[in-house]
Formats: sequence, C-alpha cells, structure tokens
Amino acid sequence: MYSEPRIETLKEKQLAGNKLRMSFVNNRTGELWRGFMPLRNSFMNVVGNDLYSVEVYGAGFFLNFDPDKEFEKWAAVEVSDTQKLPPGIELLTVPEGLYAAFFYKGRANEGEVIYRYIHNQWLPASDYELDNRPHFALMGAKYKNDDPESEEEIWIPIREKGLPH
Repeated sequence: MYSEPRIETLKEKQLAGNKLRMSFVNNRTGELWRGFMPLRNSFMNVVGNDLYSVEVYGAGFFLNFDPDKEFEKWAAVEVSDTQKLPPGIELLTVPEGLYAAFFYKGRANEGEVIYRYIHNQWLPASDYELDNRPHFALMGAKYKNDDPESEEEIWIPIREKGLPH
C-alpha cells in the first residue's frame, strides 16, 4: 500500500554508516545491513532512531536502465557530530533539495511495486523529474523488515521539469 507523495525540501543531512557497490541483479542489501546493525549502538551522536537505506546512483543511471549497472548503497543513521564516528564508519552528506516522500506499507521484498509506480506512473505525470542526489528509504519505529505491516517512507530526489541541470 502506498499513497501520493508529499513534496518537501529536505535540509542537508549528515549520515554515517557502511556502503557496498551492488546492482539490481547482484543485490547485496542483506549483507550490507548484517554488517551495519551490530555497529548501530556504537554511535554516540545519532539524531533520532531512524535508519536510512540510501542509494547513490551515477548521473544518467535511469536514462538507459540496466539492472546490471552498479550503484552505491548505504546502511546509515543521521549524526549530529561528524568527528566522533566509530572505526570503519564512513560519512555521506545528503545535500539540501526537493524530494517526493512516498509512504509505503508492506514487505520489503515487494517494494518493487512502489518503485515501478513512482518511475513509470507518478513521475512522468508529475511536474517533476529525477534529480541527481541520493535516494533513500527512511525506516522508523514502524519498520519491521519483511512484515506485511511494515511501514517506511521512500524519498526520491526531484526538481521541476525543464530546469537546467
């Protein structure tokens, strides 16, 4: 289940976590989170309790979609102090910008449905196009991994159609 998005300007965020290179065909998300979750409680400067599943795609990634093309995926938390990070943790700055935030309720492994809706229906019919900034899922207290009652928000970077890159 999902709804129409709310459009909002996200302030710059400092995220800290682990990253892996992967593709849609070679999905290593489980490996990424299994490596990150034991470190989660070692952060001294976390902002809130939310987890961030972030994808960083190269420019033009979706123009000629190739499920074998690699991108960077992060398992992260928001931090207030970038100087006090646990060993082995990396920093990712998510720049300020406009986002479409979609509510999603359902199993994580069935999430393809909402992404197909976003990219094939909502985005083409909207006044927006993808922007080249990180995409992320915000997993809060109601996120339950592969439970049909799990809830999360999917944030897609957008900009008004026709604006110069």
